[in-house]
Order: sequence, then C-alpha cells, then structure tokens
Amino acid sequence: MRSRPTSRLRPAAAVVAAAALVSLAVAAPAHAAHGTAPERGSGVFLTVTGQDNAWVRGVLLDCVTPRLAHHPHAAEACAAIDAAHGDFDALPAKQGICTKQYAPVTVSATGLHRGKRISWNKTYGNACEMGYSTGAVFRF
Repeated sequence: MRSRPTSRLRPAAAVVAAAALVSLAVAAPAHAAHGTAPERGSGVFLTVTGQDNAWVRGVLLDCVTPRLAHHPHAAEACAAIDAAHGDFDALPAKQGICTKQYAPVTVSATGLHRGKRISWNKTYGNACEMGYSTGAVFRF
C-alpha cells in the first residue's frame, strides 16, 4: 500500500496564501453583490500573526462603505483610525494590566483609508498589549 504524499506549507507561505485567499474572497464579490461601486482600492487589509508565523488571521476594513466591511467592529475601528488621522502609531490606546508573558503578535495594515495610502506593521509582546494599544482595530 502506497502512502499518499502530503504537502505542508511553510509558515511564511501559509501567511501569503491566507492573505491572498481572504483578499480574493472579500474584495470582488462583496462589491458586485450589493451593486455599489466603492472608491477603487478602498479598504485596509488588516492582519494579526502569531509568533514565528504560526497562525494568521486577516480581514478587510472598508470605512468608505461600512456595510461592506467584514470587520466585526467596523464602526468602532473606523472611528479609532479616523481619530488617529490614519496614523496607526497614534491609535487611541487604553490603559490596562497585562502579564509579562512573551508571546509576540505582529499586526499589519495595508491599503487605502479615506484616500490615504497605509502600509504599517508593528510587533507587540503579547495579544493583551496589542489589544490595549490598538483597541477595536485588530479585534477580529
């Protein structure tokens, strides 16, 4: 009996594959289905990646056409980005207490927010630090 070959994606390849699949699944059909033509290229693709690219999740946040957003807290996330004038380093942070456990998460934002080109990423010591620093933006 011959065993079937198995294929495994490297963590970096998995990140690229996941991002491509999510962006393809989210971008074109959603706009066409609602009959709305949002500003070309609008929306910011947000990702959260675990240590050593062990896992990744992503979502498209479209603040121009919020009803097309796939982010579970789209209104709150858009308000936070607007308050920071599109500067992700200036997102309104909240105070809180986190453990000192080192389990880094890297977040990224790429795309167009209200006409401003965004290309940003940052690594936090753990998910708790990320949550207090970015609020609803990366809560998906």
